Amino acid sequence: MRALRRLALAGLLAAASALQAAPPIDPATRAGLNELVTFIRLPNVTTRSTVEIRRNADWLETAFRRYGWTTRQLADGETPMVYAEWGKARRGAGTILFYAHMDGQPARPEQWAQPNPFEPVLRQCADPATCPMLPLDRLAEGPIDPEWRLFARSAADDKAPILMMIAAVKRLRARGITPAVHIKMIVDSHEEGGPPTLKDVVARNAALLGADAVVMMDGPMHPSNRPTLVLGHRGGGVMRLTIWGPRTAVHSGHFGNYAPNPAQRLARLIARFKDDAGGVLIPGYEDGVDPVFLAAARRFAVPDDEPAMRRTLGIGAAERAGEGYRAAMARPSLNIIGLAAGSMGALDQSIVPDRAIAAFDIRTVPGIGFDREVGLVRRTIEAAGYTLVDKAPTDAERAARPMLATLESRWLSDALFTDPASRPARWAQAGLGPDIVVIPLMGGSVPSAPLVTGMKVPAILLPLVNADNNQHAPDENLRIGNFMRGVETVAELLQTPL
Repeated sequence: MRALRRLALAGLLAAASALQAAPPIDPATRAGLNELVTFIRLPNVTTRSTVEIRRNADWLETAFRRYGWTTRQLADGETPMVYAEWGKARRGAGTILFYAHMDGQPARPEQWAQPNPFEPVLRQCADPATCPMLPLDRLAEGPIDPEWRLFARSAADDKAPILMMIAAVKRLRARGITPAVHIKMIVDSHEEGGPPTLKDVVARNAALLGADAVVMMDGPMHPSNRPTLVLGHRGGGVMRLTIWGPRTAVHSGHFGNYAPNPAQRLARLIARFKDDAGGVLIPGYEDGVDPVFLAAARRFAVPDDEPAMRRTLGIGAAERAGEGYRAAMARPSLNIIGLAAGSMGALDQSIVPDRAIAAFDIRTVPGIGFDREVGLVRRTIEAAGYTLVDKAPTDAERAARPMLATLESRWLSDALFTDPASRPARWAQAGLGPDIVVIPLMGGSVPSAPLVTGMKVPAILLPLVNADNNQHAPDENLRIGNFMRGVETVAELLQTPL
């Protein structure tokens, strides 16, 4: 018992020592942090409630105006987007359009370590199972430990960067500093769910949104939490392959070994797609990567702690072991994301299924398009002896062709890559300082295409939240130190001429 008391006392002393050594927090940053707590209390799942999204838009419009921004809501059916502009800039300043989103992923309370994912919880560290809770009012006054975590849906993805921007401008204003760039901002309401509408909103408001470059304030920083610039992201889409068997599911005792089993056929077919090490076997699938992107990928050697990454994932070795995480991100992918056939979960239901389905996602990289990759997959299926049909086969098709399949696909986004020698990339490298980490390509995707294509300007990504934020998953969280440093980072960038 005494030993336990000594350990507890040691923990309290360590926490107190960390607080005493914590960096000071300026008033603008503290105010932004507390406003973030209020903002993330607003549920924001677009597919669940348009009323809730309008509440988010109203709150955000009021917040911008409170600090002197010019703002308006951009009509988008029942789920408006928010536009804000800080018009005070140095003479001759270039214009940056910043992008973020206010909507979030659905959250199931039973999967979280707190009763309500939209009621933020403050903890001393990252593990909700072991880290003590703290009163939220600890953020309002007194020292703040950068290692504290704020747990809530959208705490990191993507409400925090919006409040970082507001706090950064407020901080500059309090110090009498005029930004070196003209600041515009669009906040999306459909990034995480519902039909993507950004393209239409951009088209209707092209003059209002006009800028020299776009900065996407989304995605995770490098795990080191060093200032991070991302030059692009993967693109891609989804694909579903159906192998057709007998007209209806049949008894496996009476017809097993006689009726062809589509699940078995599917397994043999998809084994043609990748080798045991995870490399794609389809001829030409990885050919044609943009040489400018490849040169950048070689130039910027990003330091990743891959043993720690494998421990976090719970894997003994990565695919193509030894190649490295960033090299993996530089190749197009072909991943199975779902399998279904027969009596899933009912092991006593003995049938030969009537069909078997595999769902895939394809992640593309600069120089390689989604439709091309789907075409190569289609060619591989046909080379294996299958006839592709558009829907469930007719009796005539079944009689004429013994091996039938359907391949459906849906493109989602193109890959993005901005040359590191471009104007916005050089601006960001200058503003983020010598400790910067430049990542050529992020694995996930953001909706850059409507902005890049619609406005015909380059785009870069400025991630500001901790890499281990559990975005899209239970127990999403924001490291408080990332918010504090993020405000400084944005303020420094805004003082850098474009």
